Amino acid sequence: MTKLTVGVVFGGRSVEHDVSIVTAHQAMAALRPNFEVVPIYVTREGRWLTSPALDDLEVHRGGRASEVGEDAVIPTLAGFRGLFIPGGRFKGVKRIPLDVVLPSIHGTFGEDGTLQGLLELADIPYAGAGVVGSAVGMDKAVMKGVFKEAGLPVVPHVVVEASMLVLDEASTVDAIARGVGYPAFVKPARAGSSVGIAMARDEASLRAALDVARRYDRRIVVEQAMEGCSEINCSVLGGPGMETRASVCEQPVAWEEFLSFSDKYLRGGKGAGGKGGGMASQERRIPAPISEALTKEVQRNAIAAFEAVDAAGVARVDMFVREATDETWVMEINTVPGSFSFYLWEASGVGFPDLLRSVIDIAIETHAQRFELMFTFDSEMLAAKGGKHGG
Repeated sequence: MTKLTVGVVFGGRSVEHDVSIVTAHQAMAALRPNFEVVPIYVTREGRWLTSPALDDLEVHRGGRASEVGEDAVIPTLAGFRGLFIPGGRFKGVKRIPLDVVLPSIHGTFGEDGTLQGLLELADIPYAGAGVVGSAVGMDKAVMKGVFKEAGLPVVPHVVVEASMLVLDEASTVDAIARGVGYPAFVKPARAGSSVGIAMARDEASLRAALDVARRYDRRIVVEQAMEGCSEINCSVLGGPGMETRASVCEQPVAWEEFLSFSDKYLRGGKGAGGKGGGMASQERRIPAPISEALTKEVQRNAIAAFEAVDAAGVARVDMFVREATDETWVMEINTVPGSFSFYLWEASGVGFPDLLRSVIDIAIETHAQRFELMFTFDSEMLAAKGGKHGG
């Protein structure tokens, strides 16, 4: 049986560029036994490259990606369904067919719906949430509004426009103190992996944290710190043609005040396939040491959050729980590739290769269902003579 060809897009113009490289290499190692893998690396400047050699973490550690990779692009011509290699003086033009794409760019221009939009235009199946689900999953301010509309409990928060800090910082800081209080977490609305996030315990640290966060986004989310609560995370797997299911729960324990970027990715250890660190190398308790009733509540909320943003494939939902009162709050959802959550599914009896097979099956089924929809309509408007112009 012919193996499907999976294009893995990683790198990108994002502050999470290096995280994306680690994620992609973990995924490519898990894909190789069952699929043909095509590495597609996007440089920090936005140049697209491909080469089998890019599936070697040492190439990226040595900064040699531009030396070994060929320029490539995914044309938005429906029906092309592949990677176009323009060639050059000594190399001819090539087309590498792609059956499906696994987006592995974290953050901006990859996790936020933009890459998904490109793949929609190119008519190529892709893993994970669609354009809307990815965009909502990336924007913490919009995400919380969607969760609230779905009836989910969310962490008390305030959304701040960076422009208001310039116009009236004193009033903005006062509104945060009244609406959220101290301590609080300050987060850029559309950044991940703890980039630009800080805890504020008083007015001075709040002003400093806001100044950092506004450099990463024009909107800032300030959340109540939820002291006395435990963070509990759960992954969800689902899509067209299959029942949505939740993984076991986890409790991250590698944080003092919160999980910093270095806590998550630079603490050593090896991830799946023995290639680099990553979220799997974090210290964590799996399953989470909470009651069965609270576990089921977290899993129900995770599935509801997944469905509320119209996610697909796999995603991780992060929550807070207060065991004394059995209360839960949904903090955020991390869609592909913010988290493939393979460590949670391994603990649920699903290995990483099987998880990715499911994610790819969902991508192909989602694309097939989208293909059945109508996107054209013959109105005969242009054939009509006379009449009014405009709408």
